[in-house]
Amino acid sequence: MTKQYESPAVFQPQSFTNARDAVDRLIELYDHSTEFLRTSFSDYLDGELADGYYRSYYPEVRYRTHSYERPDSRLSYGHVNQPGLYSTTITQPRLFAGYLKHQFELLLQNHGEAIEIAQSTVPIPVHFALELGHPFTSGSTELLSGGLRDRFDVPDIAHVNDYIVNGTHEPAPGEPLPLAPFPAQRVDYSLHRLVHYTATAPKHFQNYVLFTNYQFYIDEFCVLAKKLMADENSPYKRFVEPGNVITLSGDSEPSSGKPPPRLPQMPAYHLVGEKGRGITLINIGVGPSNAKTITDHVAVLRPHAWLMLGHCAGLRNTQKLGDYVLAHAYVREDKVLDNDIPVTIPIPALAEIQQALESAVAEVTGLSGHDLKKVMRTGTVASVDNRNWELQDHREPVRRLSQSRAIGLDMESATIAANGFRLRVPYGTLLCISDKPLQGELKLPGMASEFYKNQVAQHLEIGMLALNKMSAMKPERLHSRKLRSFDETAFQ
Repeated sequence: MTKQYESPAVFQPQSFTNARDAVDRLIELYDHSTEFLRTSFSDYLDGELADGYYRSYYPEVRYRTHSYERPDSRLSYGHVNQPGLYSTTITQPRLFAGYLKHQFELLLQNHGEAIEIAQSTVPIPVHFALELGHPFTSGSTELLSGGLRDRFDVPDIAHVNDYIVNGTHEPAPGEPLPLAPFPAQRVDYSLHRLVHYTATAPKHFQNYVLFTNYQFYIDEFCVLAKKLMADENSPYKRFVEPGNVITLSGDSEPSSGKPPPRLPQMPAYHLVGEKGRGITLINIGVGPSNAKTITDHVAVLRPHAWLMLGHCAGLRNTQKLGDYVLAHAYVREDKVLDNDIPVTIPIPALAEIQQALESAVAEVTGLSGHDLKKVMRTGTVASVDNRNWELQDHREPVRRLSQSRAIGLDMESATIAANGFRLRVPYGTLLCISDKPLQGELKLPGMASEFYKNQVAQHLEIGMLALNKMSAMKPERLHSRKLRSFDETAFQ
């Protein structure tokens, strides 16, 4: 029997030559569709929803160009490679308004054709129409399990995938080519996961992201952030902690939000700057699985750069505890991305990131030129998936590490770099040596405490300064052509 759908009024396609107007239309369509679902879902929980199947659709951006004329190729994005019809579904256009406006302006500038905003044929799952992180309850478990699928669309794995960014998407004959790296359901999935893993709303995430694997960095970041917030002249407007606890510039105490009863798996902290030019710091914990999980989700926000600041094992006798390792290559033995990006694919160093990190180390330590090598080595970092690799017969892995010329070993850096490469997010790594297992220099409790006290603050300062240097650049300098494949989406 054919289902009878209850849906909101259909909006006719409309063309725009002004980017701001096109974004406003997306917001109008999206709000119209999601309000219908939220109201219907509320009636459903109250047992007041009339019989039927309730469905709304994502808005869609369509773009058609008729010319092979080459646009300004200095930018790595903002244009399409050949004539044809391109499209993408859109979610949360208020959250992405600045990003969308920038992408639309480039398309209009490079190709001159109008942008069409329409209603897609992809349903919005009712889960994704609800407010991010907003709890709801029902007296009936059945209403929230099997019964829900009889009345509403639920997430469809066919629309939650990385086929486009992985380069495996093959449009059917007559199907539009992809305009953006992620379709709407994939974005929605990650936005909800970010709330779950970090206990902060996606709107607080900044365009410059630090990942760390130690709570010491979080503690230091919070101390520094609260000093900055008490300063009315701070370049940052607010500081956001898990639970969306917000401290405004000029205040010493939070003005809103409530700390969660327990910290989430990967808590996030945000120093919010103008137009997203602040810094987000996330404690991802230990291991490549966590590193892949969080970067999979942060990537849909299209940040301009992310860096790994963590600890590693030094592999050379000439290194000292507390020295820095600036990664320019990676040995990928983390395994979690092998199905998405083969280990045979090189992960190149990005010049702007490397220069910003090296400059920041020099500025903070007061060293330069050849003297900088006293505290920092540039070289290969190996990431493994076995924290206790030393307990095995380690002759073979040690030989392999030596052949790779690795100077540091950890569990997350190669994952973060490789996922940045895969998902087109500029990446970098600056690690601090906390032990030297090959030389028998293992951290003892007292020594470790002293090490962390002395080194964490400086390491964090370097990472934040490097991101500040990047934020002073134009974003297009960071979004290098090294991150783009043969047939890329127009949106970065």
